[in-house]
Amino acid sequence: MKKPIYLDYNGTTPHDPEVIDAMRPFLETEFGNPSSSHWYGIAPAKAVIHARRQIASLINCRPEEIIFTSGGTESNNFAIKGIASAYRNRGNHIITSQIEHPAVLQVCSYLESHGFTITRLPVDGHGLIHVSDVENAIRPETILITLMHANNEVGTIEPVEEIARAAKRKNVIMHTDAAQSMGKIPVDVQKLGVDLLSIAGHKLYAPKGIGALYIREGVEPAPLIHGAGQEKGRRPGTENVLEIAGLGKACEIAKRDMDQNRAHMQAMQEMLYEGLKKEISEIRFNGHPRHRLPNTLSVSFRGLESNRILEQTGLEIAASPGAACHSDTVDISHVLKAMNIPMEWAKGTVRFSTGKMTTADEIRTAIQVIANAIASLKER
Repeated sequence: MKKPIYLDYNGTTPHDPEVIDAMRPFLETEFGNPSSSHWYGIAPAKAVIHARRQIASLINCRPEEIIFTSGGTESNNFAIKGIASAYRNRGNHIITSQIEHPAVLQVCSYLESHGFTITRLPVDGHGLIHVSDVENAIRPETILITLMHANNEVGTIEPVEEIARAAKRKNVIMHTDAAQSMGKIPVDVQKLGVDLLSIAGHKLYAPKGIGALYIREGVEPAPLIHGAGQEKGRRPGTENVLEIAGLGKACEIAKRDMDQNRAHMQAMQEMLYEGLKKEISEIRFNGHPRHRLPNTLSVSFRGLESNRILEQTGLEIAASPGAACHSDTVDISHVLKAMNIPMEWAKGTVRFSTGKMTTADEIRTAIQVIANAIASLKER
């Protein structure tokens, strides 16, 4: 059977062939422990050092400011819980937003149950956090602001640079979850001014199960894991050399091909949206019209249900729903709720996300498949 057209690159990405090649030696021959002092540890140790440099080069930091983790979720947990634990003597207040990924929201809820106070900021109709809201929320006991760089559902890019400046003026630590922005738009920690930044490998054509956390020099989150002392004791455990090599290569490729990949993804996303608008009259765009990831298209179809749309297109297109509709209830995503998208639109929301491997032929086919599905559902 022919595989469906893949339009869920925000969910996960295929492995880049160059990434696979970079990992191959550590799957086939270079099996050594990078902490070993003998010959078998030499190549793996060099691979870890090289990957750290590749990631640092992409985000403009020092290699020693990169700590390897198992992915974006662990990076977020390490950043938020680590700062909460290490800086609790200074205060117990953390600021986040209503549209964060569960890997941030659930961590904040956990800390709330352990004596921390959490402020969850609202967003506007475009999914944008207002800098003034952040500034007004800062208190003397605020120790951390954790806000995403770009939203995974609607693609809105948040004003992290301005928020980080406000945080610095108040001596508050700033963390951003950059899982969705890495490889799609430039991510420069010096320009952003953040103290911690989370990276997820599988969002930028590297394997699942690998990630990294940037920790600015001088910032010391308490470790979540204790062991033999790898990663300067911040994240001990034998390094996942195979996937670290893959993540490093993926970051090298992201830097090298940033401009062309960004332009291609945006062209494919715009082609899809323009085609859908021509074919479907009752369609609504969600997210910021300008400050948005180049590949992300969240659209709503009035009066329809997203799971029915995806059932209709599932054999031909892979995408993500913005709502889960049951027999007597409709579960709207927390992001759409925070944006106050009207229910008649929100329940029919689908997220399409293009990638560097998306082709124009795939988009042309997808337009017709989606348009036919919408027409069929409206006839029922």
